[in-house]
This record gives sequence, structure tokens and C-alpha cells, in this order.
Amino acid sequence: MVVRKQASDDGFAVLPAIDLRGGRVVRLVQGDFGRETVHGTDPLAVAEGFLGDGARWLHVVDLDGARDPAHGQAALVRTIVEAVGERARVEVSGGLRDEVAVGAALGAGAARVVVGTAALRDAGLAARLVGAHGPARVAVALDVRGGRAVGHGWQGDVAGMPVLEALERLADAGVATFEVTAIDRDGTLGGPDLALLARLVDRDRGAIVASAGIASLADLRAVRALGCAGAIIGRALYEGTLALSDALAETAGGWDVRQGPGGPSASGRRDGPVSGRPPRSPSGGRR
Repeated sequence: MVVRKQASDDGFAVLPAIDLRGGRVVRLVQGDFGRETVHGTDPLAVAEGFLGDGARWLHVVDLDGARDPAHGQAALVRTIVEAVGERARVEVSGGLRDEVAVGAALGAGAARVVVGTAALRDAGLAARLVGAHGPARVAVALDVRGGRAVGHGWQGDVAGMPVLEALERLADAGVATFEVTAIDRDGTLGGPDLALLARLVDRDRGAIVASAGIASLADLRAVRALGCAGAIIGRALYEGTLALSDALAETAGGWDVRQGPGGPSASGRRDGPVSGRPPRSPSGGRR
């Protein structure tokens, strides 16, 4: 098996997801706003809980902004970034559709922004953002439905473009990190779309961060073995099928998929769901 280049200086990155809607922490199923579960009313407490369990990255999504940037939660996102940004890297996503919005998020202290709709619509914008802020601070979301990358908060009948074409075009624009979500797996705990991820990793056009469906340590091992640079985990952490501390322990250490990572258990499951904030594991834990 080929040993793939690691994109992060931390090794494989585990990014707990904090999806915001109406000031609350929620999870959607397949991006459907009608299938929402509320997991907390204090987003900052959720962020602090993840940090208490050892998180070095947070993935914060403004779902309201993704639907309509004019009604986003930039102030709440800024509050989270300012509160925890010196202790963990916070990446911000949702509704960042122009240079002003991206500049504001990075200026508030976000370590990285994730641009979706705007980059798919205009690769030139992606090139300008990378030129202004550097490739380490600008990632692109490839949200995939039916083999096509779509934007616009995944709503409506957006045609999008073939995902491999999007990858090539944006890599040519200087984008180095792509966060890939199989929309039909998002929020389902049904396992990641390994075939999709493998197709993108094999193109070797940038670091691929896996999102959607991750429910266990076995899922983390699988995406890591493909050569993904990291994974975003949401529902599994909130519902207790995966402990953050176990996920971090599983993916710690050197990057050599030939040796295979070790881990505390086969499934990484813990007893009981998470409510409000992620609980600490006994040993210490959109997407």
C-alpha cells in the first residue's frame, strides 16, 4: 500500500463538528432542515467540552448562513473563535461567499475557512482567497450528491458540477485542502463513502478531509488508510457511538498506513448519548 503525504503538521486531524442553527447546536440528516436534532443550547459550552476532551481542531458551521448569508450567525461564530481560538484551531464554514466575509472570519481568529458555493461558482475567487491568505487557511467544501459537487446549503435542485472536475479546477486555482461530504451519508451514522473518497485521494490534487457517516473507530481507520488527511465527526460524538478521546488516541502518532494504527477498542463505542455538551470519556471526549 502506498504511504500518502500527510497534509497537517498534527498528523491525521480529527475535527469535532459544531453545527449552528438559531443559536443552538444541531445535527441535520442529509442536510435536511426538516430533520433536525438539537444537541445543545450553549454552543460555547459544547466547544469547551470538546477542548476538555483534547480536541485540537473544531469545525464550526453556520447553517443559517449556508442557507442565506444575510441571516447568518457571524456574531456567534466570532464569539466561539475568540473564546477558544488560542487553545485550538477553529475552522469556520457556512455562508462565506465573498472576500469580505472570508476576511472577517480569518480576522476574528479562525485558523481556516471552508468555502463551498462561492468557490464552485468562481474558481477565480478561490485563487484570490488563496493568494491573499495562503493555502493553509482556505479550504473548499466538496459536498457531493449523485457524483456532483453542489453548494447553496445543499438545498433545492442545484445542478452543481462533476466532483472530479471541481477538484481539478480548484486545485489548479491553488486550493490545497478539500473537505468532502457525501450528502446521502451525512448525519446517518451509516459509514463514510469510501469509494468517493478513494477517487478523490487517488487524484493526488490536495489533502482530502472526510466527512459524513463516520460512526466508529473502524470508520476512522478506513478513511485514514485511504490516505485522507483528517475526518470531521458530528452525530457520532453527540449520540455516544464514538468517544472523542478514543478517536484522538486512535489517530495519534506517525503517518504510516502500512503499520496500521492502534486503538483502545474495535468500535470506539461508549454507553449513553450526549446531551448539551460532549461528556468526558472515562479515561480523560457535518458533519
